[in-house]
Amino acid sequence: MGYLEGTSFLLLLCIAMPLKYMMDIPEGVTYIGMAHGGLFIAYIIILMGTAVKIKLPIWALPAGVLGSFLPFGPFIFDHWLKKSLKKGKKVI
Repeated sequence: MGYLEGTSFLLLLCIAMPLKYMMDIPEGVTYIGMAHGGLFIAYIIILMGTAVKIKLPIWALPAGVLGSFLPFGPFIFDHWLKKSLKKGKKVI
C-alpha cells in the first residue's frame, strides 16, 4: 500500500501539478489528486491495522504517517519495515 500511495504522491507532484501550473491543464490534479486522497486514507488505515497486528513500537506509527507527507517517505518506511521483519528481529 505504501508503494501505491508514494507513487500517487510522486505523480501528483511531478506530473499533475506541473501540468496545472505550467500548461494550465488542471484535470490531472483533479483526477490524480482524488486517487491520491483515497490511497492516502487507505494507507493510514492499513498502517494503523498493521501496527496493531504486528505490534510495532509506538513511534513507528507517527514515523509512517510522517513518511507519507514526504515525497519518497513511504518507500523508505516500507523498506525499513520489510528489512526489520526479514531479519527476523523483533520490531519492538
